[in-house]
Amino acid sequence: MGKIVGGFWMPHDPVMFVAPEAPPQEQRDRVWGAYQDCARRLAELEPTAVIIVGCDHYILFGTHCLPRYLIGTGDVDGPIDRLPGLNREVVSNHEALANHIVAHGEQRGIDWSVARSFTVDHAFSIPHQLVVRPAEQLMGRRLPSIPVYLACGVDPFIRFERAADLGRQIRAAVEAFDADERVAIIGSGGISHWVGTAESGRVNEAFDREVLAIGERGDLAALCAYRDEDILERGGNGAMEIRNFACAMAAVPGARGETIAYEAVPAWVTGLGFLQLHPEESVA
Repeated sequence: MGKIVGGFWMPHDPVMFVAPEAPPQEQRDRVWGAYQDCARRLAELEPTAVIIVGCDHYILFGTHCLPRYLIGTGDVDGPIDRLPGLNREVVSNHEALANHIVAHGEQRGIDWSVARSFTVDHAFSIPHQLVVRPAEQLMGRRLPSIPVYLACGVDPFIRFERAADLGRQIRAAVEAFDADERVAIIGSGGISHWVGTAESGRVNEAFDREVLAIGERGDLAALCAYRDEDILERGGNGAMEIRNFACAMAAVPGARGETIAYEAVPAWVTGLGFLQLHPEESVA
């Protein structure tokens, strides 16, 4: 039987790679250092697999197909988008666990879209290359990583409650898996940011810290209570990605959050928040 041993929220800001020297040096160091801290914390959990919950940015999918939620069950590589310093590479997937999540979901009303061959974008690859890969080096072994994608980049957006349902089903599937797996889950997304609009570069620190405070309390109901209209007004269209946070929080039993770092970085067009989700059994 497997278990979810913990989780994280972290950003996947591509502008960090496009304009790496845009913010002040001290702020850049704090952000890159937060990724290093997450890698160390991930290694300390001693996971055997990682699930990374990201979203499409109208790169992988388009008008021909917009799945509400999808899991990669076979060959994985990426990222498909070219970013300086983020190399396209083959990803070691945990195909047995991914397929088990799909089969388990079908028995409980969760109809996963599946990708038996999947090229991910930066929503997966940034946390994978900046956190999972360094954790592998610290642990001295590979960490198979399963991609999950939710529709929170472009309309129509997945409902918050459905995102949470998926997190709960992922946890139940891991616990029903016939192997002693220790699984960590990463919710990949920025907090406030406005993508492709006149407000690009705006960051709402008050909104960001409000979301992080919800994570610290482990208040999934409060996270799922955000209305799309409020998010768009206060956090921008990019902040719809906090659905990924809801999925990750729901997957971690009794989750309580610990903020690792936060930086409001207009030069990188995003509020960047890093939070560790501790399961109930590990909360003092």
